[in-house]
Amino acid sequence: MRNGSTAHLRPIQPSDADSLQKMHRNQSESSVYMRYFTYKSALTPKELKRFTQVNHVDRTAFVVLRGDDIIGVGRYDRLDDPTEAEVAFNISDAYQGMGVGSILLEHLAAAARENDITRFSAEVLPENRKMLTVFAEAGYAVKRHFDEGVVMLEFSIDPTEKSRAVMESREHRAEAKSLAGLLAPESIAVVGASREWGTLGYTLLHNIIEGGYTGAVYGVNPQAFELGGMRSYGSVAEIPGPVDLAVIAVPKDGIHDVIEECARAGVKGLLIATGGFAKEGEAGLVRQRELVRLARANGMRVIGPASLGLVNTDSATSMNASVAPGMPKRGALGLFSQSAAIGVLLYAASVRRDVGISSIVSAGNRADVSGNDAMQFWEDDPATSVVGLYLESFGNPRKFSRIARRLSHSKPVIVAKSDVMGLRLPPGHAVRTTQAPTAAVDAMLRQSGVIRVRTNEELMEVAQIVAAQPLPGGSGLAVLANSVALASVVSDAAEQNQLEVIVSDSDISLDDGASRALPRLAAALERALENPLVHCGIVTLLPEAGLSTIVLAKAIRKAAAVWGKPVIAVFPGIIDPAATADGLLDDGTRQDGSGYGLPCYSSPGIAVNALAAIVRYARWVAREQGEIIEPFGIDVPAAAQFIEDALGTVHGVELLRLSKAQAATLLGHYGIQVLESVGFDDTEEAVAAAHRLGWPVAIKARDEHLRHRLDLGGVRLNIIDEVSLRSNLEHMAEAMSPYAATELEVQSMAPAGQGCVIRAVEDPLLGPVVSFGLAGDAVNLLDDWAHGTPPLTDTDLSDLVHAPRAAARLRGYQGLPGVDLAALEDLLNRVATLKDNHPEVSLVEINPVMVATSGTTVLAVEICLGNAEQRTDSARRAMSH
Repeated sequence: MRNGSTAHLRPIQPSDADSLQKMHRNQSESSVYMRYFTYKSALTPKELKRFTQVNHVDRTAFVVLRGDDIIGVGRYDRLDDPTEAEVAFNISDAYQGMGVGSILLEHLAAAARENDITRFSAEVLPENRKMLTVFAEAGYAVKRHFDEGVVMLEFSIDPTEKSRAVMESREHRAEAKSLAGLLAPESIAVVGASREWGTLGYTLLHNIIEGGYTGAVYGVNPQAFELGGMRSYGSVAEIPGPVDLAVIAVPKDGIHDVIEECARAGVKGLLIATGGFAKEGEAGLVRQRELVRLARANGMRVIGPASLGLVNTDSATSMNASVAPGMPKRGALGLFSQSAAIGVLLYAASVRRDVGISSIVSAGNRADVSGNDAMQFWEDDPATSVVGLYLESFGNPRKFSRIARRLSHSKPVIVAKSDVMGLRLPPGHAVRTTQAPTAAVDAMLRQSGVIRVRTNEELMEVAQIVAAQPLPGGSGLAVLANSVALASVVSDAAEQNQLEVIVSDSDISLDDGASRALPRLAAALERALENPLVHCGIVTLLPEAGLSTIVLAKAIRKAAAVWGKPVIAVFPGIIDPAATADGLLDDGTRQDGSGYGLPCYSSPGIAVNALAAIVRYARWVAREQGEIIEPFGIDVPAAAQFIEDALGTVHGVELLRLSKAQAATLLGHYGIQVLESVGFDDTEEAVAAAHRLGWPVAIKARDEHLRHRLDLGGVRLNIIDEVSLRSNLEHMAEAMSPYAATELEVQSMAPAGQGCVIRAVEDPLLGPVVSFGLAGDAVNLLDDWAHGTPPLTDTDLSDLVHAPRAAARLRGYQGLPGVDLAALEDLLNRVATLKDNHPEVSLVEINPVMVATSGTTVLAVEICLGNAEQRTDSARRAMSH
């Protein structure tokens, strides 16, 4: 909700009658009057029956609950016009202003659209300003007029760009608020605190106290009188003041009782450090879900279970509610991890490289709070300028992509993930796995603008640059070195990473003492950065007696600050264990005060890779991101009705493969025409079909493995007359006999061009995935596919077309002209839009589509329908498991 707390929304049930009556009786006279235009002390049995018994088609109602109490109810009733419904709300006095009405409107609109309702109307008293505000701020085009002292409202509930933006904005503010309350609590209770050194309860309480936490701290342990020099409490209920965050370190069998106790005490959020659920398999996941359900139903969000903890280095909070051995250095990097082990690795890597931290969120098994929540918070957090996430699983990748894309425009987002993430689940993670190609996940990340790395060390190698340096304005690079060979090594690595070496100076001498060497080094660096074609610099220096890396780093940083361009240093060959070559070695600050230190490395290759990643990210930020363009001439309702009718006989996980005619009909609703083909049983039928279609024609085997194989005799092209047709049929019969392929078809010849393949699937994890490649064996043998996750902007579509390695053929190759890329992008957009709108479409494969110098021709298509799984990012606001 708007204040960051949680509530449970569900359809109303007949058994809710007593709770609805209780809510009504607790409402003020003013609220009752606003809802019913008159005062009534209680609802009659007839009213209760009408309000709680609905058919969820013509009459739908949702309730919002906190614990067992109804705090809001919203409903719609279809009017005489079947496309219009009247909508009404009643929100508990205690929860008005928390966004409950807006949430109900989102869900009612989504439910109404599923039942073919397109417009809502409402009657509101002029003095009911809160409800008028709900409608005014919904993002719909609301028309209003007065009629006999009542404000009459009506509006279309079709999602608009504005209404989607409003919903995303509300979601963003609420989720950011929920995590802000966990990271900056005014009071903490450690439930399961202990005096025994080495135990989880001892470590958490000790670290909170020693970290200098500025709020109130309470230790809860019924077996102790004193903890950490403070009074111990037997239960959360005994604590004299309010508790914002309960840190739970009790055995897992006791967590349920603790959560119920926290609910009764009004605790706002939970951090569950206790682990062990993953070891119980499915039973452990069931217990996790029950704990989260119980917490959410009572307004509490959950970090964990098996969480490393939370850290906030802001001096106003100074909270180390984690098992990390000390408070990290204050800085600009926000870190998110899942399992505690990965959190430890990230923490250690940040300490080794001296990268300062703003806050750390360890989600553990990620049963509730996720990386999406963390990004929502860090987007608005002024203390965080860089975000780093180590992901072991995805819960809601469509939402991740949407949030990350928005966040990446203002702050670098560095994501570490393994190559098999999404293919298998870490223990304790109750999410789906993907069936899409591995490259599809990476494509989704690239589309989102995040900086993709593979390890925690790589994450820090990149983070230390963006945490301390400005973004480069281009790929022009200056390389300064005190060795010709070293300069050559760095330049070669840079060019392999698409960096353009503009300046290469290997005459940096350091052998005549600091008083002369350092000014000379600074002057050379300033001259290089003065070049307008140079956007960043690498200074790589072999060790020299009398000059420490710290001294060199300070000189380099001061010189680089003059031009405000990012510069990094590489100190290879350091063998003194007391010397430091990696990390932010200088404690100076950037001119704008938002970062500090000079990023330094001991390996030239690692340094170049990290800088190249930043250059690619800066290029993504600077480029035009494009816009989502709805294709003209599409009929979404007709396509939806066609799919609904076709799926009438499909049950369970069955797939329905559409006939050629059905597939052509469905694609036709999206403005995609399929070139007609005609099957035949004998030569005379083939001749008749060719005369009808018009010469020249092609003959193809109908076998899916041979229909594209010109080399195996499965295709004959450019047949110009009846004589040639009869002759080719004889030859094909002979060529196809080893494969027992007797079914053939005749089709008009398409304009010459490049054959391509478009495939779109509904993935259990990612949702809709669109893939593109050039037709032929290479697309599969070499895995030369490009992938995208709808919705796709015009920029995304252009990237998709140009991404395959073989895409050079589309732009003109070996004397052949280029093809109509605009028409190809339009076709891809239509397929992507169809797939995004209809999750019931399990597979669309157009193979091939012939792309000519003007236009495209779809030659063959396969479409399968199935009962859609629920997507993880719908138009209704929901908290994923």
